[in-house]
Amino acid sequence: MPIEITMPRLSDTMEEGTLVKWRVKAGDEVASGDHLADVETDKATMELQAFDDGKVAKLAVQEGDTVPVGSLILMLAEDGESLEDAAGAASGASAGSSEASSAGSTQAASGGDSGGDSGGVAVADPPATATAAGAAAGASGGDGKRQRVSPVARKIAEEHGVDLSAVTGSGPDGRVIKRDVLAVVEGGGAKASGGATAPSAKPQAAAAPSAPVTPVGLEAKTITLTGMRKTIARRLVESKTTVPHFQVTVSVNMDPLMELRKTLNEQLASQGVKLSVNDFITRATALACVSHPTANSSWAGDTIIQHGTVNVGIAVSLPEERGGGLVVPVIRDAQSKGLRQISEDTKRLAKKARESGLTPEEMGDGTITLSNLGMYGVDQFTAIINPPQAVILAVGGAIQKPVVRDGQIVIGHEMCVTLSGDHRTIDGAQGAEYLGTFKQLLENPAALLI
Repeated sequence: MPIEITMPRLSDTMEEGTLVKWRVKAGDEVASGDHLADVETDKATMELQAFDDGKVAKLAVQEGDTVPVGSLILMLAEDGESLEDAAGAASGASAGSSEASSAGSTQAASGGDSGGDSGGVAVADPPATATAAGAAAGASGGDGKRQRVSPVARKIAEEHGVDLSAVTGSGPDGRVIKRDVLAVVEGGGAKASGGATAPSAKPQAAAAPSAPVTPVGLEAKTITLTGMRKTIARRLVESKTTVPHFQVTVSVNMDPLMELRKTLNEQLASQGVKLSVNDFITRATALACVSHPTANSSWAGDTIIQHGTVNVGIAVSLPEERGGGLVVPVIRDAQSKGLRQISEDTKRLAKKARESGLTPEEMGDGTITLSNLGMYGVDQFTAIINPPQAVILAVGGAIQKPVVRDGQIVIGHEMCVTLSGDHRTIDGAQGAEYLGTFKQLLENPAALLI
C-alpha cells in the first residue's frame, strides 16, 4: 500500500510550509532517515526525513510551493508495489490529508541545506480567496491585482530578465511557480526590456521619472519576506509595544580576560581548541543568573516563572543566501558547562544555523538571550527583549582606548554591555545588581574556570 507523506507541523505555530528544495526524485529508493526535502517553516528551514523505506512514486508539489500543514507532498511505493499504482493513488489522495498520516511517515530532523536555486526562499502569503480565474488574471497583471509569485520563480526571473507580468501561473490560485518561468526561459519569450529585471519588480523606478539616477551597483527591488522574517517582525513589534523595556549599561575592564584568553588558547592550540571572547561572556551570563534568578525568569501573565536552569540563547545572523535575518540557538544548562563545552556547542550550533538550519528544539526553551555585535566594531547598542524572557544583553566590542587605571591614563580594553529588562519581571535595581556580578566575573575571569 502506498505511503502518503504530507506537510508536517514542524513548529507549534506552523500553519503552512514552503517546499524549498527536493532532495529526491521520482524513482529514487529511500530508507528511513534519508533526507527527502528542505522545508521552510515560520521559524527556520529544516530537513524533512523519511521514516519508512520505499521508492519515490510521485512528488506532489513543486519546489517553491507553499502548502498547508497536512497537504500531500510525496507518495512512496512500498517494496513490490508498482510506481504507477502508487502514483495513481497519489492523484486520488486528498490534498488536505490528516496531519496524523504525516506523523507516521516523516519526522523533522536537524541539518539540511537550502542550497541549489532556493537562495533562502521566503514563505508566500496564504492562498487568496479569489476564484481561480481571477487569480490567473492577477498573475498576468490584467486586473491590477498583486501578482502571486513563488520566491524561486522570482529569483529565476530576475536572473534571466523575464517579465513576470507576462507569465501565466500554473500554481495554486494562479501563482507563478518555478516551472512557469523555466518554460519562458527555454522558449526565449517574455523578456523584460533590455534583458533587465521585469518592470513590475521596480514599480517605484517606473512611477518616479523625476527621481535621481540610481548609482551604479544599486538596484531597486521588492523583497518577498521569508516566513522567518515575518515571525521576527511580528514578535519584535509585539515585544516593543507590549513589554515595558528599561536599559542599564555597564563598562567592563576586559584586560584581564584578554590576557587569560590568550594564555588559554596558546595552551589549548595543540588540541584544536580556540576560545572566543563570547564564550567567556556566555559563561558569565549564566553564572550571574545563578546569583540573580530574577534575570533568569519569564513573564507569565499573572505569575513570574523563575527557571531552574540557565538556557542562554545566542543571536546568530544568517547569510543573505539563506534569507538573512537571525536565529537564536540555545546553550542549555549553560551554568553547568565549562568554557570548552560552551565553545563547542556555540560553534556547532552557529555553523548549523548558517549552513543548514536548526530544529525547534535547538532554538527552544531559552531563558535569557545574548546579542553580541562587538565583532562588527560596534561600541554600544540596545537590544529588544525576546518574550517571555525577562532579559537580553547587548554586548559591544572590547575596544582598545585610553582609560583610567589606578589614577593613571593608560591604553586598555573596555567593553560596554547594556541590559534590556522587562520591568514587569525585573526591577531596575535588580538589573543593575545582575550587571554588577556579570562585570565582576569578567574582570576576574579566573572565576569562570571553576
